[in-house]
Amino acid sequence: MNAPTNIQILKDAKGKPAFAVIPYSEFLSLSKQQAPTVPNAVVNKVINKDMTPVRAWREHLGLTQTEVASRLGISQSAYAQQEAKEPIRKSTREKIAKAMGLVPEQLAI
Repeated sequence: MNAPTNIQILKDAKGKPAFAVIPYSEFLSLSKQQAPTVPNAVVNKVINKDMTPVRAWREHLGLTQTEVASRLGISQSAYAQQEAKEPIRKSTREKIAKAMGLVPEQLAI
């Protein structure tokens, strides 16, 4: 078996494993693998106010439709149509997420 040798196990007073010490580079790699999160305020807008996730995120971030449309290089009215659709195409979700500084999975709630 090729068990990693750069991991250290620290035991508690009873001799049971309590902590694992790993190299910092591995810790950074593991911490970047976390699933993207969605704030409770966004979820509440989607559920309680019947908003699309795109609109809920835009309002949560304090952006106007014009600002997001400008980042996308489209008109405000074209963006408003996309924001009102549910579900939106994957490619559209990816573009909007990038314009808002999010990852696409955060818009797929």
